[in-house]
Amino acid sequence: MDKVQRMTREHGVVIFSKSTCCLSYAVSILFQDLGVIPYVCEIDHESDGQEMEKALIRMGVNSSFMFPAVFIGGLLVGSTNEVMSLHLQGSLIKLIKPYISGLKSN
Repeated sequence: MDKVQRMTREHGVVIFSKSTCCLSYAVSILFQDLGVIPYVCEIDHESDGQEMEKALIRMGVNSSFMFPAVFIGGLLVGSTNEVMSLHLQGSLIKLIKPYISGLKSN
């Protein structure tokens, strides 16, 4: 759990994923389009991936819809449904504003 918590503290936007999850890729692209480069951790490539998955569940990630598991500012936002709902409501941009890169192109 320490590794997961450290990642969420050290990076503004973190996406925990599995390399085969197309929804994780779509959420990552959304953040990039909004000017944020998320830290993506594909736990199936981590030697302690099973422990990380258990830690995510203990932190409140829904085990039925586990990936992507998105954290912003160290707080669990949720998965694709929650991220897209926030985006459609106009609330996502407010959450990610501190992490928007000056390199965004419009």
